[in-house]
Amino acid sequence: MTKKYPKSFKGRKLNTLELKIIVNRELKNLNGKSYSAAGLIKKLKISNNRDEVQLILEKLVKEGRVRQTTGGVYQSNNKSSIPEKLFIGKVDLIRSGAAYIIVEGKSEDIYIAPGDLMGALDGDTVEVSVVRRKGRQRSDGRVIRIVRRSREIFMGRIFVNKKYSVVTPFKTPDGFEILVFNEGLNGAEDGDIVTVRVISWPDGKNKMIKGEITEVLSADNASDMEMKSILIGQGFDLHFSKETLKEAHAIPDSIPEQEIMQRRDMRDIATFTIDPATAKDFDDALSYRLLEDGNMEIGVHIADVSHYIKPGGPMDKEAYERSTSVYLVDRVLPMLPEKLSNELCSLRPNEDKLTFSAVFVFDKDTKVVSRWFGKAIIHSDRRFTYEEAQEIIESGVGEYVEELIQLNTIAKKLRDIRYAKGAISFESDEIQFRLDENGVPVEIFIKERKDAHLMVEDFMLLANRSVAEYIHQKGASGEIPFIYRVHDRPDNKKLSEFATFAAELGFKMDLSKPAAVIHSFNLLAKKAEEDETLRLITPLAIRTMAKAEYSTNNIGHFGLGFDDYTHFTSPIRRYSDVLAHRILFRNLNSAIYREDKSLLDVFCKHISAQERKAMEAERESVKYKQVEFMSRFVGTEFNGIISGMHDRGVFVELDDNHCEGMIRFDRFDESFILDDSKMKAFGRISGRTIKIGDRIRIKVLNADLDNRQLDFAPVMNQEVYK
Repeated sequence: MTKKYPKSFKGRKLNTLELKIIVNRELKNLNGKSYSAAGLIKKLKISNNRDEVQLILEKLVKEGRVRQTTGGVYQSNNKSSIPEKLFIGKVDLIRSGAAYIIVEGKSEDIYIAPGDLMGALDGDTVEVSVVRRKGRQRSDGRVIRIVRRSREIFMGRIFVNKKYSVVTPFKTPDGFEILVFNEGLNGAEDGDIVTVRVISWPDGKNKMIKGEITEVLSADNASDMEMKSILIGQGFDLHFSKETLKEAHAIPDSIPEQEIMQRRDMRDIATFTIDPATAKDFDDALSYRLLEDGNMEIGVHIADVSHYIKPGGPMDKEAYERSTSVYLVDRVLPMLPEKLSNELCSLRPNEDKLTFSAVFVFDKDTKVVSRWFGKAIIHSDRRFTYEEAQEIIESGVGEYVEELIQLNTIAKKLRDIRYAKGAISFESDEIQFRLDENGVPVEIFIKERKDAHLMVEDFMLLANRSVAEYIHQKGASGEIPFIYRVHDRPDNKKLSEFATFAAELGFKMDLSKPAAVIHSFNLLAKKAEEDETLRLITPLAIRTMAKAEYSTNNIGHFGLGFDDYTHFTSPIRRYSDVLAHRILFRNLNSAIYREDKSLLDVFCKHISAQERKAMEAERESVKYKQVEFMSRFVGTEFNGIISGMHDRGVFVELDDNHCEGMIRFDRFDESFILDDSKMKAFGRISGRTIKIGDRIRIKVLNADLDNRQLDFAPVMNQEVYK
C-alpha cells in the first residue's frame, strides 16, 4: 500500500525519502513554474536546510524527473508537458527577456520564457523542445542545447576586484556578466569600457562565463566607440587571431618565377583599376586590346586570393567565420589581414599581381565569341577613381581614353541586353558622407551612379554570370555542386499588398504575368526619377522582392534576369568568391570535381547570415552618422516630405540631407487616426488628411544618439506646404 503524505509539512524536517517524494510532487503541481532550493523551502514551509533540498533536486535531475533551468532554478519534467518535437533555430530576444525561436521552414515562431533560455543570447542557434502546457493552446518551448553562439566578443564596463574582475556587457539581458581573472586584464582598470572575448561558456561544472580583455576603449571618442559597438553587436571580431596574422606574415612578398611560368602572362596588355577614391583593396581590374582580326579582347582580372589562402589553415578558417568585409561609414573591417587585402592580393598599379581571370573576345557586333577562365599574371598600368574615369569618358581626353570609351560602349550594350531579357532596374539611393579629420560628418549627399560605375558593374556581372554558366553547363550530365547567388521571385501576397499600396499613390501595377510584373517595376523606377512621392516607395518595392542569398540550389537570379549567377569578382571581401574560385579552378580541365554538397550548403547558410549581419551593421552606422550630423541642428527648421506612417506618428525625410525622423501624432495641434492603409491619417476634429508624399516643414527637437533617432515637430501653420 502506497503511503499518503499530508499536503502540509509546516515546520517539519523531512527525511530523505519524504523530501524526494514531496519535492517531486510539488514541482509537478506547479505546472511548469520554476523554483530554487530556497524557494521550495519557503513554499513547503519545511525546516530542512538548503543543502538537503539542493541534493534532492540534483538526484531528481539525474533521474529525469526534474530539469534545471537558468539561474539555478528547477522545473518538473512531468507528463502534463509533453514534448512534441525538437527544433533547431535562432534566438530572437524581446525586451521582456523572453524570446522567439525562428525555425527555417516553420510558419510560427516558438515562444521561450525567460527562465527557459538556458543562457542563450540574441542570434544564438539553439535546439529547443516544444511542449504544450495544460490549459494553453499555444505551444511553448525550452532551450535544451546551445548549438552555436552568435558572438563571443562583447563591449562593456569592467569592475576590478582583488582576485578577479567582472565585465557587465552593454545591451545584454540583466544578470549577464563575464568573469575575467586579473591576469587577463590587458591593462584594463576599474570602470574602463572594454571589449572582452569569451574563452569559456557555462557547462555542467562551471556556472560562470569566463573571458579575457582584448581592448581598452577611450571614452573620449564616443563615435569611434559606437562604431566598434555596432560591429561587436553583430558578432564581428575587431581583431584577427595571432595564428591568422602569423600565417599572413609568413607569406613571401615576391612571386616565384615558377609560379609565373604556370600562368597566362598578360602583363603587356593595357590594364587598369577603377575604384572609389578611398579604396585600398583593389579586387578587380579591366584590360582591353584590339586583336588583329578586328575583334576586341576584354579581360576581367580578379585578385587570386585562393592562391594565398589554403583550405583549413588559420586564415581560411577566420575568413570563413567572418565571410565578408564590413563597410561602415568611417571604416572598413576587412575579411582578410591587411597584408593580403591591401598588399599582396590588391591589384595595385605598377606591380605584378596574380589573378584569376575571365577573358572575353567580342566581335564587331559586341557579341561574345569566346571566353577563357584561368590563372594569370597582370601589371596594372593605372589606378583610376570613378570620378577620373568618368571625366575621361565624358570629355574624350585623357589616359587610356580609347580603352575606356570602347569598354563603356560595350558595357552599355550588355546592359541593354540584360534589361531586354528581364532584368529589373531598381536601385535604392545610397547615402554618402563627407567626414572631417575626426570622422565627424560635415555633409550628407546621395551617391550619383554614372557611366564609370555602371561600366565596371556590367563587366563584373558578365564575369559572374559566365562562371556560373560554365559550371552549370559542365555539370549538365551530373550536377557539380556550386555556390550560386540566387534571387527568388517575389511572394504573390507581398506583391499584391505592394500593388495596393502603389495604387494609393496613383501607380498601377500589372500583376497578370511575370513579364508584366518586371515591366511594372521598371516603369515605376523610371517614373520615380521625376516623382518624389513614387521615389519614396522604391525601397518598399525592393523589400517586396525576395532577398538574394547563396545557395547550391540554382533557381536563377530574378532581379538580374539571369538563369545562372555567382559571385566571383570580389574574393578580397567575400568568402563566397573564394569558394567559387576553388571549385572553378578544379573544374577547368576535362575532369569533373564535385565538392560535398551538404558541406557547401552549410557554407552557403553561414555566408548568407554573415552578409545580413554586415548589411545591418552598415545601416546602423549610417543611421548613427545621420543623427550625429543632425545633432548640431537641434532647434533648426527644415523642409521635408512625409515618407512613411506609423501608429505613433509620421516619418519625414528632409530635403537638404535625406535624414529621416519622426513627428509623433501628439505633437500636432489635434490628434490623428491612422488609416488602415498606413498611407494617410485623419484629424479627429478637423477631418483634414495628411498622407505620404505631403510636403511639410519641421523643427528638429532632439537627436538621440543612443537610440539613433531624430525627433521632429511640425512648424505650426506651416504643417503642409506646396
